[in-house]
Amino acid sequence: MSKERIHTDAAPAAVGPYSQANALGNLVFTSGQIPLNVAGEVEGQDIGEQSHRVMLNLKAVLEAAGSSLEKVLKTTCYLSDIQSFAEFNAVYAAYFKEPFPARSCFAVKDLPKGVLVEVEAIAYR
Repeated sequence: MSKERIHTDAAPAAVGPYSQANALGNLVFTSGQIPLNVAGEVEGQDIGEQSHRVMLNLKAVLEAAGSSLEKVLKTTCYLSDIQSFAEFNAVYAAYFKEPFPARSCFAVKDLPKGVLVEVEAIAYR
């Protein structure tokens, strides 16, 4: 079994030495998605708007891998401010249905490009 690089033009291109996602067999590992549009510009002024863009990017990458949000097993979520957890959680809950993925959520000091949220996922296909 060999690693498969996943790429889609429906999500922002990698801005460094990484792939949008990699797959190995039936597992898909996404890179952290931040609220960039496909032109590479930050989209959204607040945590709610930025969270929607992140979830759309994550959805596009997963679909390019032959997976979907419904097949996500685990997410790791990074917030620039833990005080925005409730608003982030409301958006997150709109994209996932029961049984919800396992999840870790952390407040971090800084995120790339000064964004407010980043989410990565592990899924199956």
